[in-house]
Amino acid sequence: MASEQNQIYHERQRLQFCLLHSLNNLFQQKDAFTRATLNSIAERLVLDDPEKEIWTPFSLVFKPHHNSVTGNYDINVLIAALEGRGKTVIWHDGRNGASAIDLNDGLLMGIVVNVPVRRYGGLWKSRHWIAVRKIDGVWYNLDSDLQAPHCFKDCGEVREFLNFIINHDGPVLLVKK
Repeated sequence: MASEQNQIYHERQRLQFCLLHSLNNLFQQKDAFTRATLNSIAERLVLDDPEKEIWTPFSLVFKPHHNSVTGNYDINVLIAALEGRGKTVIWHDGRNGASAIDLNDGLLMGIVVNVPVRRYGGLWKSRHWIAVRKIDGVWYNLDSDLQAPHCFKDCGEVREFLNFIINHDGPVLLVKK
């Protein structure tokens, strides 16, 4: 397993760029997406919005779809980035639980989840993007907060993880090829 894990691309967390890291981990490629790419997508989303927000001095940092200093991109940027690469994003209906997800679907590229997190002794509440992907027949949690990818022992363990996310109000997004 160690030699297999050496071949798995795993980008580590920096600031609040977890969406960037989760996309690169999902695509298994350094710089599959960059800050510049995601910033451009976020800016395009603002320009395309018919109900643009009124500009304020805070708009330089706190943009509608991301924070320009720390990152912290929203789901609209995630969906636009994936659709821009020809992927389809399906929001899993959590009422059905993880058992309704076909983890052996050949069109399933991976899964992206968004979980609540507390940092700095609980003073900072935020959300964190995590990619889960099957690589060479094995499912991995590619969370950028982990030291290394976490190998799930089987599909049952993947479903337990996804049910935990669902039960804590975390969206589960299926990414199809």
